[in-house]
Amino acid sequence: MIDPDAQADWVPEAADEDDVEDMPLSMRLSIADTLTLGNATCGFMAVYFTTTGILIPHLTGSNESGMARNSAATAVILMLLAAIFDLCDGLVARKLRSSPMGAELDNLSDLISFGLAPAYFVLVYGMVADDAQQRVSALAAIVVLLAVVLRLARFSCVTLKDGMFQGMPSPFGALTVVSIVLLELPFVPTLLAIVGVAWLMVSRVEYPKPRGVLAVAMLGWIVAAMGLLAAWAFDAPGGQLLLQTGCALQVVMGAVIPLFATARRVNTFRGNRREARAAQLP
Repeated sequence: MIDPDAQADWVPEAADEDDVEDMPLSMRLSIADTLTLGNATCGFMAVYFTTTGILIPHLTGSNESGMARNSAATAVILMLLAAIFDLCDGLVARKLRSSPMGAELDNLSDLISFGLAPAYFVLVYGMVADDAQQRVSALAAIVVLLAVVLRLARFSCVTLKDGMFQGMPSPFGALTVVSIVLLELPFVPTLLAIVGVAWLMVSRVEYPKPRGVLAVAMLGWIVAAMGLLAAWAFDAPGGQLLLQTGCALQVVMGAVIPLFATARRVNTFRGNRREARAAQLP
């Protein structure tokens, strides 16, 4: 015999569960997930502008250098926007919530924006630069892409102490790679620097996570970089010099942070040894 009251209480619960199961995917995405999808969109559009504004005009023999400059600036600005989305989705996820597929969405979006987009940028550079070699540039682009793939896969599998990354974060690495290309150095130094950044992304060098003051500083730097790119794109007075200065600072930061991390690790090791010796004394 079924209690009518108990049955009445049970039916709506079942209906609610069915409603959850039938809820469309878009209704189950959190705010953080939406920001992550914005990251992926920016990465895809960066590839689009690199193709239509730089590669296709070069292949068709167009000499519109202004259009190539504007497209290159737009592509890099989109990568910078992707970095902002990547920074904000983590902050929002910690403050509010993220769906169960948030981590997977983040990795896939990072692969597009900070793996495919900068690698493709390097590949196109090897096709349009005067002293570049297309096959070697393609190899460098593959190295960048695989470095990001390995770094993201390791990030998903390895648990590190809170507040630290192992290896150069992929957004920072992507922006450093693009900065090296925009510096317009000779081909061989450019290639070696790009491979060096790829190595840093898969290395065990520790990098601090952008939280608190560091996150604000990073956001300010990204906005400033956008301004430099806009000045260069519109051929503002001194725009080329400003862009090269910003790119040089990005590369210097990419080289200096590992030195600070290594020095901190050495100091920590020495401090532990001193403490161990002090503990052994009578």
